[in-house]
Amino acid sequence: MAAVPSQMQVIVVQQPGKNSTLNVEQRPVPSPTAGQLLVKVKAAGVNRADLMQRQGYYPPPPGESDILGLEVAGLVVQVGSTADEKWLGSEVFGIVAGGGYAEYVLLHSGHAISKPAHWSWQQAGAAAETFLTAYQLLFKLGGLTAGQRVLLHAGASGVGTSALQLAKLTGAIVAVTVGRPDKVDACLRLGADIAINYHDSNFAEKLAASWPSGADIILDPVAAAYLKDNVAVLAVDGIIVIYALMGGRSVDNFDFAPLFKKRGRLVCSTLRNRTNQYKAALTASFSKTFGQAMREGKFVAVLSASVDWHNAQQAHDVMANNNNIGKLVLTF
Repeated sequence: MAAVPSQMQVIVVQQPGKNSTLNVEQRPVPSPTAGQLLVKVKAAGVNRADLMQRQGYYPPPPGESDILGLEVAGLVVQVGSTADEKWLGSEVFGIVAGGGYAEYVLLHSGHAISKPAHWSWQQAGAAAETFLTAYQLLFKLGGLTAGQRVLLHAGASGVGTSALQLAKLTGAIVAVTVGRPDKVDACLRLGADIAINYHDSNFAEKLAASWPSGADIILDPVAAAYLKDNVAVLAVDGIIVIYALMGGRSVDNFDFAPLFKKRGRLVCSTLRNRTNQYKAALTASFSKTFGQAMREGKFVAVLSASVDWHNAQQAHDVMANNNNIGKLVLTF
């Protein structure tokens, strides 16, 4: 295995805010401590959280890297302790709290997942954040079981396409909302039972006609703008899980009575600021539940595009304009 250099190239944010830019600079290659792996990055997923961090709204947790990037795939080139030597030379992917937009990154060994041999580096780089988020929202928070009805907003996004695949593998009935006809087609090809273009009709009215008893689980990255309609289509004892605030952070004159009458639950969730122990347990649970299906090729990250990591701004522009279907990935 080639020697690890002392310096690496990274992408850093200059002037966080509306006019932020992405610049390449030199940083020291980090050294792994016990329980950590040093990964030579082959691909890094692009997430909306990266755009939020650029704007100054989503800083890294205390003690974590200020470099963008929440998921990577690559080759383990150093380990922090003898207990982790089994990983040396392995092809892995996993979530990081920061640092993914770099030639090398530290990955906690408990957050590492072996890359399936048939996956490309791009597919592996697009998988960890979205599939673990989808798994957490659907199963750890939503308690999804076969036969339940699931509504996924932003169904053609990275989390949306990942949640759609996991839900269908579990035997759920799935509806999605999207904003373009090609996104409707993409979600139907992935197995969605209902795909609604929110520009053509009100999703609550459209879904009520097909699901009169409502949705058992609603995954929503839009929040404020959708809350009232979400409650309208929620089933009795259903759950709404909000995992982003793309549509706003406040709701005027919201009436809780309909939610109360349905014994509905409203939950907000993040993943980045969870403890390493939580993330390790989530990774292990996901691997136990879906690892075999992953290795058998029963699901894979949906790739919108991959770009050279020096062109990260191009990927950010695509995401900011909601032009991606599935994940955007930076290649190294």
